[in-house]
Amino acid sequence: MTAPAAPAAPAAADGPAPRVVIADDQDLVRTGFRLILTARGIDVVGVAADGAEAVAQVRRLRPDVVLLDIRMPVMDGLEAARRILADAPHCRVIMLTTFDLDQYVYAALAAGASGFLLKDVTPEHLAAAVRLVGTGDALLAPSITRRLVERCAPGAAARDRVSTAGSHRELAALTPREREVLTLMGHGRSNSELAAELTLSEATVKTHVARIFAKLSLRDRAQAVVLAYETGLVTPGSGG
Repeated sequence: MTAPAAPAAPAAADGPAPRVVIADDQDLVRTGFRLILTARGIDVVGVAADGAEAVAQVRRLRPDVVLLDIRMPVMDGLEAARRILADAPHCRVIMLTTFDLDQYVYAALAAGASGFLLKDVTPEHLAAAVRLVGTGDALLAPSITRRLVERCAPGAAARDRVSTAGSHRELAALTPREREVLTLMGHGRSNSELAAELTLSEATVKTHVARIFAKLSLRDRAQAVVLAYETGLVTPGSGG
């Protein structure tokens, strides 16, 4: 299956540039990405040729963002992402691959990644993506994440919903309004769409979203969409 077309390059975020580690088993890719980012004022503090080296680099350097190739020797990027985010939960991970397959995108999101890029990404899109996830936002739009979850995870969601819902008892900590907001995020609603549908100001919606993230230890909206499906708040093929 082919992943949905990539969104337009995200706008560059304000504020200081993030510190970045690049992990790829191809020297040309590492060198090229490093040149692209440094030329745009982003500090590349380290590089790695495999997943295990990437985990070690992150532990030592504590970057803000890690670019991880999915297919690497010693340890693949998905396992490296899981270990990095377990050790450094505030780090943001962008997965890189030459294979635009949905299962890679969903696996990356499930591992905790905040974004996914093909290696033929334009220099402008690459730099903007790094800056965007460095602010704590998700690179993939919630609507794209929703389509990926529906396409790749319906069997897993149906099989695991009972046990997963039981393991996410923190959902009980959500207020009825917060649960409603999380459910609508699972359906791919943006903040402006949430505000219109719930007759709230966007500032109030942002407050609800921030509280949901804090209570459920979520990094971004992409994780919120995945969690909404995994806990059964949203079911594949449902409307909303």
